Amino acid sequence: GGEVAFDDAYALNPLVNAFALGLVRHDQIFFGKATGIGNPVLYVGAKTGRDGIHGATMASAEFDEEALEKRPTVQVGDPFLEKLLLEACLEAMRSGAVAGIQDMGAAGLTSSSCEMAARAGTGIELDLSLVPQREQNMTAYEMLLSESQERMLVVAHAGREREVVDIFRKWELDAVVIGRVRDTKRMHVIHNGETVADIPVESLTDEAPRYERAMSAPANAATQPANLKQPSSYTDALKTLLASGNVASKNWVFRQYDHMVRTNTAILPGADAAVVRIKETRRALAMTLDGNGRYCATNPREGAKLVVAEAARNVVCVGARPIAITNCLNFASPERPEVMWSFSEVIDGMAEACRAFETPVVSGNVSFYNETEGRGILPTPVIGMVGLMEDVRRVITPSFKKAGDVIALLGETQDDLSNSEYAVTVGDVTTAEIVAGGSVPKLDLQRELAVQRACLEAAERGLLASAHDCADGGLAIALAELCFSSQGHDGIGAEADLTGALNATTQLFSESPSRIIISFDPTATDSIRAIAERHNAPFTILGHVGGTQLQIAVNDEAAITVSVADLETTWRNALSRSLKAEALVAS
Repeated sequence: GGEVAFDDAYALNPLVNAFALGLVRHDQIFFGKATGIGNPVLYVGAKTGRDGIHGATMASAEFDEEALEKRPTVQVGDPFLEKLLLEACLEAMRSGAVAGIQDMGAAGLTSSSCEMAARAGTGIELDLSLVPQREQNMTAYEMLLSESQERMLVVAHAGREREVVDIFRKWELDAVVIGRVRDTKRMHVIHNGETVADIPVESLTDEAPRYERAMSAPANAATQPANLKQPSSYTDALKTLLASGNVASKNWVFRQYDHMVRTNTAILPGADAAVVRIKETRRALAMTLDGNGRYCATNPREGAKLVVAEAARNVVCVGARPIAITNCLNFASPERPEVMWSFSEVIDGMAEACRAFETPVVSGNVSFYNETEGRGILPTPVIGMVGLMEDVRRVITPSFKKAGDVIALLGETQDDLSNSEYAVTVGDVTTAEIVAGGSVPKLDLQRELAVQRACLEAAERGLLASAHDCADGGLAIALAELCFSSQGHDGIGAEADLTGALNATTQLFSESPSRIIISFDPTATDSIRAIAERHNAPFTILGHVGGTQLQIAVNDEAAITVSVADLETTWRNALSRSLKAEALVAS
């Protein structure tokens, strides 16, 4: 359900945003709060070292020729030890001995302790001489700011700390009482019998200093869009797009990982969204990650709205209802006014879209200073959208099922070619030229909602055989991908005729939002048309499924005729071939 995207802007600062989803019963939720005056505070997990000291500070600085000197600030993770810690924490929670719990992330013991106290409106007292250490002569400063991994801070109920200690020792992990919850609303830290810190908790949390950064739009905004080169062959243009890094199959990536852990996976990788079953129910959860740095560099507010809309659309395309998002907001140095302006604009755009889709932002992260030798990344908000499916048996996949099915489009194609994959891959335009053009696809949130609601109702009523959103590469790419074999189905051809006043290149490759291609049995045509009309969603029949070729006409004139097998081979193998070639060049 994720994405892999390529642009030269990330050459010196490649981004990896990871998303995790957990399931919990309502009556078993634990909070990061230091509740209960006098309750013991326990340090659990791995020992503290000097790795990760100033890790958060390092992440808030540009990389330069001295970057290698900063390597000790990078934490060293141990996934096997992390697994032991997770299991021990869950067992401790089940015991009923835990009052509050939080991981030690950025700023380590400092942030976890003061944040837990702030949320509970209490104070906290810590004795650092009791902290398990794996290095000698660590100072209080080092212990407070170390970001060593696989550590948690636990507040136990008074008198039950021994239960917690025994559980963690069973898992061969340290568990030591290092402090108490106090009623002082202060963070009091002792080391070797001396007070080394005594500060109001709120001074480190809600009342911490706030930056008021300068903001200004870039001077080159809203210049003329670049001229796009027209293709000599639409079939060749389609093949070129299918082989490009941003469109090609990402199977080279996801085949390296076990996507069937615990057999909960209902839709295999490569679909619009991942779907996992919620065991003991018929429900399922859909997840997708979406981002488009080029859109957000061109117009950060509208670009962010487009990313949220696509994430919601992807979830809808598998038959789930969008319910919430998380995010990682990746930017260059906020000390540059144009970067801070784009950050502010992205947040406003994201908020507007989330209000429209009624998807609260339940968590998130900000990654600044993605800049090396003065060269920054594109503004890159990555949106993680979660959707709920009431009946996993209604799941929809992005592949045509049988000959004779009708192919239709929910939504309309507009002239949105200037900031597209076609523009950079076939049209011979650079990202810089596109960004300077100042134009992104036009998003109407009400139209987007209408299309999504129509698709979702048709899916929930069991009327759809397939659904796939039109995004990178436009209608031609979406139709090709629907023809490819996936989710246990063999590949199959299709015939489609695109009509309208737009020229053929735009009809085929425009990236207008609010579009979903669906397929269904001919007997469902009237029902789906009525659903679309009820939601005020444009509905156009494009053609039908069948044969071994993809044939696309524009206003009754043949534009693309090509073997599906030929297209699929190009699409499926392009990324691995490209990366092997890059490796050979690098060696």
